[in-house]
Amino acid sequence: MTNPRLVLASASPHRAALLAQIGLRPDAIHPAALDETPRADETPATYALRLAEEKARMVAAGEPGAFVLAADTVVACGRRILGKPATEAEARRCLALLSGRRHRVHGGIAVVTPDDRLASRRIETAVLFKRLTRDEIDDYVASGEWRDKAGGYAIQGIAARFVRGIVGSYSNVVGLPLTETVALLVGQGYAPAARFGR
Repeated sequence: MTNPRLVLASASPHRAALLAQIGLRPDAIHPAALDETPRADETPATYALRLAEEKARMVAAGEPGAFVLAADTVVACGRRILGKPATEAEARRCLALLSGRRHRVHGGIAVVTPDDRLASRRIETAVLFKRLTRDEIDDYVASGEWRDKAGGYAIQGIAARFVRGIVGSYSNVVGLPLTETVALLVGQGYAPAARFGR
């Protein structure tokens, strides 16, 4: 059986790499140009799911007959959304806030099917950071790894040494919850087994 095309609505190299890790390679990558400003009183979980759905819809409009997969990752302390720091000072503030605390990573995934149906799911992972010293924060900021990372860190990189514990999907923290993504695709009629190893 031949699947329709699979389009990834994300410019994130980490999401493409995660899909490739399980043998799933999109036929095309079309990032969505979306205003990602949170709405007033929007919770982190609702925000992550809304962005994934809007990205999927936006890209699907130009990809008729394809499966379009979109995702968004939101790091939050309570109801406070920690975006991607724009400066070293912002990165330091993010790390200081996460230091010694448990925070949550909300993943939103959405699929638009070839017959224009939308299906989506939200995933939540709890991450506990050890207490960080000033030197550890300074060293991490100097590494530059925080750039373009939600919450100002990359769990798959140097910041792994800060993580005392994790409850839930590790790949969700990296950028795409793989088990849930495959389940969502399969549930909407996509057959990823046809692509494994190719």
